[in-house]
Amino acid sequence: MKTIPEIQKMKDEGKKIVALTCYDFQTAGILDSAGIDIILVGDSLGMVVLGYENTLPVTIDEILHHTKAVRRGIKNALLVADMPFLSYKVDIKDSVYNAGRLIKEGGASCIKVEGGKEIVDTIKAMIDTDIPVMGHIGLTPQAIHKIGGYKVQRDEKVIGDAKALEEAGCFSIVLECIPVSLAKRITEAIKIPTIGIGSGPYCDGQILVINDMIGLTEKLPKFVRKYLNMKEEIEKTIRMFINDVQKGDFPKKEEGYE
Repeated sequence: MKTIPEIQKMKDEGKKIVALTCYDFQTAGILDSAGIDIILVGDSLGMVVLGYENTLPVTIDEILHHTKAVRRGIKNALLVADMPFLSYKVDIKDSVYNAGRLIKEGGASCIKVEGGKEIVDTIKAMIDTDIPVMGHIGLTPQAIHKIGGYKVQRDEKVIGDAKALEEAGCFSIVLECIPVSLAKRITEAIKIPTIGIGSGPYCDGQILVINDMIGLTEKLPKFVRKYLNMKEEIEKTIRMFINDVQKGDFPKKEEGYE
């Protein structure tokens, strides 16, 4: 199974790190077999799986439920579980406990938290409890009401945030919707890997939401490359099934039992 030192070694050797989100057992097995480095059970499941308007309603129990499912499908990839809104940043003791559940019960190898300098003490407490932490700065979806929506984050304070997260002990940092040149500077300024999403080609790795890249999501951000139109393919297949049943072509006698 991929380890955190191996992820660090990839940056040190200039090898790109590839990550995707995942929320279920079968998809996890496919991603794992394909050779993905990191699988994230993201709180994006709130929008793409559970139908919420944003990530804020997602609970620790919902993340835990999906993390368990994904763990069962993985043999090789590093599994990261997202800490949802209000599962941390409120009380350090509770934050560590919630993170620990994702490791102990969910089977994750590490957890991800959003935020910069303001959550350093919480991150240190998690790491002191032997819970590896991936940081996340730039556009932080759990703070959409504070920042005014899903916008590119151009404030150069993220450089200081990245350095603070590295010093606190994070093993990597997600950079979301940060201008290309700024993301490049961050990547060069810290020794731990950066994983970009909408932050250009100079990050040490890239992550996308699986539902976006395979075409299950209709409205896509600029930074998503759609590799497949799965929605269209599924609809076409369902129509074929409907037609076969309505015409009496399914099931045939040989598709039944004597």
